[in-house]
Amino acid sequence: MNALVAAPDSVAIKARARELGFDVCGITSADPARHADFFRQWSADGKAGEMQWLARNPDRRTDPQAVLPGARSIIVAGLNYWQPQPEGRGRVARYALGDDYHHILLEKLAALAAAITEAGEQSKVYVDTGPILEKPLAERAGIGWQGKSTMLIHPKLGPWLLIGEILTTLELEADPPARDHCGSCSRCISACPTGAITAPYQLDARRCIAYLTIELKGSIPEELRPLIGDRVYGCDECLDVCPWNRFAQTTREARFLAPPEESGRDRLRDLLEITPAEFKRRFANSPILRVKRRGLLRNVCVVLGNIGTAEDLPALEKAAREEEPLVREHAEWAIRRIKG
Repeated sequence: MNALVAAPDSVAIKARARELGFDVCGITSADPARHADFFRQWSADGKAGEMQWLARNPDRRTDPQAVLPGARSIIVAGLNYWQPQPEGRGRVARYALGDDYHHILLEKLAALAAAITEAGEQSKVYVDTGPILEKPLAERAGIGWQGKSTMLIHPKLGPWLLIGEILTTLELEADPPARDHCGSCSRCISACPTGAITAPYQLDARRCIAYLTIELKGSIPEELRPLIGDRVYGCDECLDVCPWNRFAQTTREARFLAPPEESGRDRLRDLLEITPAEFKRRFANSPILRVKRRGLLRNVCVVLGNIGTAEDLPALEKAAREEEPLVREHAEWAIRRIKG
């Protein structure tokens, strides 16, 4: 720590963020989140499903001072991750087509926070892993507004931002908050395949395809399986239909891009044949690693049950003999669907 180093101001922070490749950077105060009461009620209503960590320590999640005592400012920085969906059966949410965004954002945020630390101030870095309500903070920092889908929408990049935060004891000039530009549009609500967006700005995670294919560790409810369609991991439906998506542009971060070999591949039968060792090797740097092999194969079986043909039956019949009960159950369901 060098007390002689001048503390960076807001202008310097944003300039450094651009140098590091961030597409957006905004600053807000470290005041409590204005959505605190809504979050507590949403959690109490069970709408987080199995994501129990969201309900833990609600005071820490809604008050930055409980995370970093003495915090004065919060820096919110984001990366655009949009890219065309690769050809082939089975869709993966765009944020998961390349390397894990947690590692990429953390690397850049740590570099951004270095100047703050050198000036003798404290900082804490988070990429959706810490107890803070990051989308309301991003809205307050002027990055974009939280739309009716509950996704963050940027006026020039659309709903394709991955964000991270730096809580700091350094006092910085705050940006004006973003204004809501959803207007009377309700495309995201109408387009949600499972009706997870129950009203404007309200999401029941238990019905969300992203939750069902990623966060849910057990069996996917049978009545929701057909609604998953061809989505192997996550869902971009509410983002794809957003009118602000017309401003989407391909990401500048090469590590987000899907490997060239993904385009045109029959991902489904290929994934159904994957061994535990191959799964760990292939997805070592991917967000997909967190669902584990059994979760991924469960999802593939559901998709094949929705869009598969008789040609997929041998691979599914092999999966129905898997030692993982979760995979067997969903493979048997898919076989019944195709034969039926």
